[in-house]
Amino acid sequence: MSQKPIAMDHVKQILQLKRDGVAIKEIVRRTGISRNSVRKYLSRINVSTDAFSNKELADAAYNNAVLDHNEQRLQSLFQYFKVKAHELSKTGVTRQLLWHEYLVDYPDGYGYSQFCYHLKEYQRNSDVSMHLEYTPGDMIMVDFAGKKPFYVDEQTGEQIFCEVFVSILPYSGLIFCYAVATQQTADLTTCFNKMLQFYGGSPATILCDNLKTAVIRPSKYEPVFTEMCNQAGEHYGTTFSATRPYSPRDKAMVERAVNIIYTHIYAPLRHHHFTSIKALNQAMYQQLLILNDKPYKNTVHSRWYYYDLQEKATLRPLPCEAFSPKKAVMLTVQRNYHVQLTENYHYYSVPFQYVGKKVKVLYDNRVVEVYFDHQRIAMHLRKTHQNAYTTLDEHMPPHHQRMKEIKGWNKETLLEQAAKVGLSTSRAAALMLENSIYIEQNYKACFGMLQLQRKYGADRLEAACSRALLGTRINYTMIKNILERGLDKMLFTSNTPIPLHENIRGKEQYQ
Repeated sequence: MSQKPIAMDHVKQILQLKRDGVAIKEIVRRTGISRNSVRKYLSRINVSTDAFSNKELADAAYNNAVLDHNEQRLQSLFQYFKVKAHELSKTGVTRQLLWHEYLVDYPDGYGYSQFCYHLKEYQRNSDVSMHLEYTPGDMIMVDFAGKKPFYVDEQTGEQIFCEVFVSILPYSGLIFCYAVATQQTADLTTCFNKMLQFYGGSPATILCDNLKTAVIRPSKYEPVFTEMCNQAGEHYGTTFSATRPYSPRDKAMVERAVNIIYTHIYAPLRHHHFTSIKALNQAMYQQLLILNDKPYKNTVHSRWYYYDLQEKATLRPLPCEAFSPKKAVMLTVQRNYHVQLTENYHYYSVPFQYVGKKVKVLYDNRVVEVYFDHQRIAMHLRKTHQNAYTTLDEHMPPHHQRMKEIKGWNKETLLEQAAKVGLSTSRAAALMLENSIYIEQNYKACFGMLQLQRKYGADRLEAACSRALLGTRINYTMIKNILERGLDKMLFTSNTPIPLHENIRGKEQYQ
């Protein structure tokens, strides 16, 4: 059975890394996505084009894509390698021999070329280490320190231990640390904001451990990140990557940075007593500046020196505002083309074409954004009123827009608009508004007559009203028929007055 396509966030991450000039082999290492999958998605999408909308990108990437190999079969192969791979060192044992023995146990197993490929990958990743070369501005590694400092509550005397967030730019070695109360989403967001403000820019990738508040589902091949990380990546123009489960060597630099923090920050502050987390962070920051200014061993240059000289300019500029995570919910657009946030039961409109569709709603205390198929279809300012509606006119179907427009009129306004067209139109409007006892119907008829000038122009409407006034009654249908038949364009004169007669009645008789 084939696997599901990778998530959209991983597709974006692959494209971003490719645009940054990262080789496919390095993309595979960072993302944990297989080489074949990376090549497949890159072949479907024009990497040089960065004007893709989210919907266009999804259409291009998910062209009935499925992954090629079976996870269970691959795991069985790795189990076989754990038992047999070491036998290659024995006399006469070859890869082809191992493959034949493998097919005896697994008749539906891999072919010889795939067997050799996975064997090579297994050997490469089995308890080996290698020196990695890093690119300026390419990556930030982050982690939480295992040992926790504390401060003393002045009122209770209780020791309150803190989590210490640690990060490093691997190329220059510039280190950052910050103490927070927990590793929960709100504190992790604060750490990311403080870290990027300290560095003065964002990298191409942020590599983190498999924290529960950062990674929903750890995976060697396709880790799934939390909504907060996805939003932060969009906000700062970066991508998130996670280490393989139980593979601390993937972030060896930040592991080393944690030990440096113990030596150069924890130790100098071991005799200090703090009464708040703010005071603790201030003291840690002063020691952090000293650490980053300290020259490397056997050189006169410090972390700050290499950062300012070679890495600072390669970081991407930060947006004006710090990142603030939005809550995310999946909702169905109701028949009244609104979605409801149940926190205060407020309704927000979306274009009426999406009635019945499942949409993703992101919101905070400032804005509400609605997405369908990775494309934003509506945005509103957040309102605090309960059981109320926020509706944009452009989201309404045409007949609802007309009804709203009609409800906005009154007798005085209609007569004022008719007078702007001409005297005959004004007289016709006055007669129509007095035509029956149903005021609402009179408003609709008069409004409809005024709308005719959009199609025929004010001059023709004025002429049509002049002709209609010659009759004994006047209504919307009569004026519309005159315009449709072009009778308003015909010259007419009436020099002969109507003779007085006892059978002739005036308009007063029809009140």
